[in-house]
Amino acid sequence: QVQLVESGGGLVQPGESLRLSCATSGNIFSMYVMAWYRQAPGKERELVARIFSAGTTAYADSVQGRFSISRDNAKNTVYLQMDSLKPEDTARYYCNTIAQELAWGPGTQVTVSS
Repeated sequence: QVQLVESGGGLVQPGESLRLSCATSGNIFSMYVMAWYRQAPGKERELVARIFSAGTTAYADSVQGRFSISRDNAKNTVYLQMDSLKPEDTARYYCNTIAQELAWGPGTQVTVSS
């Protein structure tokens, strides 16, 4: 069974950056359209960014121009570079396929606060 493990979260001030990583254990990683999601307290999980196998990306309007998703198929890892962070980016961040086919990992907490 493919496992997802997110890392890289933390407490930062507004305007700072973080880079999240999501490592998978499967050897078919390159076949999936991968995505990052986030869930803030009291809110539903939302799609933040997605990346196709060949590298094409798409972003939620709220993070367009500030976040960048990338992947390394050889390392079975997907990344989320987050720049110019805002307090409203505070959430627990998760990765999964765009169809949410895999078991959810533990996520990684991102807190943006002054």
